Amino acid sequence: MTSFDIAFIGTGANPDEPSVDGFAMAYQHAEAYEQLDNCRLVGCADIVEENAAAFAEEFDIPAEGVFTDYQEMLAALEPDIVSNCTPPATHADLVVGTAESGVVDAIHCEKPMSLTWGGSRRMAEACEREDVQLTFNHMRRFGDPFRVAKQRLDDGAIGDLRRIEYSWGNFYDNGTHAVDMCNYFNDEHSAKWVIGQLDYQEEDIRFGTHNENQVLACWEYENGVFGMAATGPAADVADGDWRLVGSDGFMDVHLTEKLAVNVYSTDSDACEELTFEELAPGTSCIDRAIGDIVDALETGRRSELDAKNALNATEIIFAGYESVRRRGRVDLPLDIDDNPLESMVADGQLSPASSGSD
Repeated sequence: MTSFDIAFIGTGANPDEPSVDGFAMAYQHAEAYEQLDNCRLVGCADIVEENAAAFAEEFDIPAEGVFTDYQEMLAALEPDIVSNCTPPATHADLVVGTAESGVVDAIHCEKPMSLTWGGSRRMAEACEREDVQLTFNHMRRFGDPFRVAKQRLDDGAIGDLRRIEYSWGNFYDNGTHAVDMCNYFNDEHSAKWVIGQLDYQEEDIRFGTHNENQVLACWEYENGVFGMAATGPAADVADGDWRLVGSDGFMDVHLTEKLAVNVYSTDSDACEELTFEELAPGTSCIDRAIGDIVDALETGRRSELDAKNALNATEIIFAGYESVRRRGRVDLPLDIDDNPLESMVADGQLSPASSGSD
């Protein structure tokens, strides 16, 4: 069994006080690595030295493994795998810098991919160029309801897949999970085009990034399956967080109010309601995700969390925002570098009232 030294960029502050300013995800990553016999935690870097020191104490990382500069950490420790748990706006520069250090074999980065579409592509291109495995923490796809729903879909319970709908969260921060899940159900096919509209009246900034209040978006995959997203008020009235519509029925996947999969099929024998007590019994989705990326590195296989799959989801999201800016359908591949939502706020096309306003 190959052994791996693990280091972290961005430990975050107190993990017991999560907020939209930070969830200290490095703690959850570290707990997952600790469960693997072939992983050893050797270092951490955070621009706030007290945060790094607290993280190191929690996970028995020696004092010489604590840094405020990630490049100094990479040079001193030469870790095999780095988990990057910083805010999205910093992902691109940190991932590219880590890949180009020449010392790492793999980078596991928190989601969303990047603040911009250009940054997302730049990360993927740098890691491919440097032969570094790059993965993103779209860990929800390892939850039992999603795995079971995919198996029922593959077994033909609702016939051929025609459309995937979701009504959950937003289109960027939560949406990176939600769209990734749509792609998972559709065997990771890329989209051909996206059309969308949004509303952004009340400022919603998460981890330093704008998130709209409501989105309606539709896209078509290369295999002819359609995707649809309705966030905001629509999420309050949807029967399921995801609905898979097939030629012979449909399936609802519930995550918010309950954990369940409901199969409604023209074949009465295929109809069923499956309920779950936990999303990932006996473990967590992050445990399963970290286990997958470490195993992929050890065996040389492609992780389902890899950058290609993450790019597919991210392109749909930014293309949805770009459709709002262009006031029309956006054919892919997407030919922009920025984040259209951020740009529309910056140039005054969108003027959300700040959370402190009356």
